[in-house]
Amino acid sequence: MAPRAKEIYTDGACSGNPGPGGWAWADTEGGRDAGGARDTTNQRMELQAVLEAVQSNPGPLTIYSDSTYVVNCFNDQWYEGWLKRDWKNSQKKPVANRDLWEPLVRLYLKRSDELTFIWVKGHSGNKMNDLVDAMAVSARDEQIGHLEQDKEQESRATEAREAAATPDAPWNTDGAIAITGEAELTADQIDELALTVSGLDRDQDVLVSGLRRGSELLAAEYAIQNSIPLAVVLPFPDPARRWPASDKARFESCIDSSQWLITLEGDETKPATSVAARDRWLWNNVVGAIVVGDSSRTAELEESGLGVIEIL
Repeated sequence: MAPRAKEIYTDGACSGNPGPGGWAWADTEGGRDAGGARDTTNQRMELQAVLEAVQSNPGPLTIYSDSTYVVNCFNDQWYEGWLKRDWKNSQKKPVANRDLWEPLVRLYLKRSDELTFIWVKGHSGNKMNDLVDAMAVSARDEQIGHLEQDKEQESRATEAREAAATPDAPWNTDGAIAITGEAELTADQIDELALTVSGLDRDQDVLVSGLRRGSELLAAEYAIQNSIPLAVVLPFPDPARRWPASDKARFESCIDSSQWLITLEGDETKPATSVAARDRWLWNNVVGAIVVGDSSRTAELEESGLGVIEIL
């Protein structure tokens, strides 16, 4: 008597597609396995689940999957055309996920009399399908956790590299106030910014500006007008190189009138990343900030312990 086929359910899950994903298989006799990948797709995880199941279980198998991508390949003989066309699809393009399909098809051809594929509707109350779905999701979530840990470690490493590569502030940080905010200011915001900067103590305070157009450049000009010591921190050399002539002249005038100029070693081709690095350095070398029209930045700085003067 031929041995009874073992019933195996498979599933895959992915967040982002591509993104972190998980695969799982489980049989009705208690066998099971799961795993994941940090950068994958849902279809790859469905395939991986079946490949792992077939590799791990000899003998006759009935494989239940909610992926028509997997089931139809074998039930409709898609693989035959791929093999005839040397792993090209009907549009003569390379078959996607060949690195998984090829070993699975090879196993199928060796065991075609033992392998049966059946499609099962997902999330329909089938206990075994629900089980492998939960296992795949758990494996995916584990990968998400690993990625978050990696990002946190990389963030700490980046901050350490930046700290090692940048100088200490030459000014008295106990009186240093940074300026940040909108590039386009209303008339009321301009008036309030002028009053706020003019109210700083010229003997104790320092205005720290990156001289970006808008709030930062305008506040620096008000500091110069009111004899408030000005410190300029640039993310990389000559960030105003492509500015209109009038704005560049204002920028250079502020540079000439500043008491301190620090230029960090940012990458001009990645301005957003470089400005973010400059900001991190700034917040570690001031006690407070003037924030113009940016409530989210106000909340962020207050949460970090800095005093904030907000101009709405």
